[in-house]
Amino acid sequence: MPARQALSSVDRLSEILFGLIMVLTFTGSLSIAQSGQEDVRTMLIAALGCNIAWGLIDAVLFLMGALAERNESLTAWNAARRAADPKLGRQVVEDSLPPVVASVMTPEELESIRQRLVAMPSPPPRAGLDGSNWRGAAAVFLLVVATTFPVVVPFLLSDNAIWALRVSNAIAIVMLFITGYLFATLTGRHPWVSGLLMVLLGAVLVAITMALGG
Repeated sequence: MPARQALSSVDRLSEILFGLIMVLTFTGSLSIAQSGQEDVRTMLIAALGCNIAWGLIDAVLFLMGALAERNESLTAWNAARRAADPKLGRQVVEDSLPPVVASVMTPEELESIRQRLVAMPSPPPRAGLDGSNWRGAAAVFLLVVATTFPVVVPFLLSDNAIWALRVSNAIAIVMLFITGYLFATLTGRHPWVSGLLMVLLGAVLVAITMALGG
């Protein structure tokens, strides 16, 4: 039963974007004209606490998804092994493959895979999580939480809330742009256009989140 990779490159970028959106909803809600040090301190604690909470939730969701994926794989494995009709077993194998891969497989190749599945030792009675799944969950948590710090560091280094907010926003814009740029390199899009669109998307998502009381 194949193990799920800890985190793909797209997963990492998605978690970074998620963490950025969450922390920006706090820094963006700060009223510079009326805020004092206590307000800034409250915002920093709230931003960090929120990202820790959502990092934990996201990690649990990652583990649930990994367990469901492994259970689906185990079910297909058992179905292919126990199929009384070889044709049915081949169909199970074909349904388990990515559509593009399945479309180029011949019946002989599918039968070869089915026979190798039958020859393997008996699968475990139930699906479980392995080290790669737990490492993936830890990576999800750390990425969401770590994304908080670059954006809030200016507030820790300066008592000037206006200056800190401007620097914080500049850091967030750069991080959003880099996220979009890297995403484009993984998906074959134009890096600079994708980076600019990610900045725009981030701003829109933050605005929507704040408008809905997030």
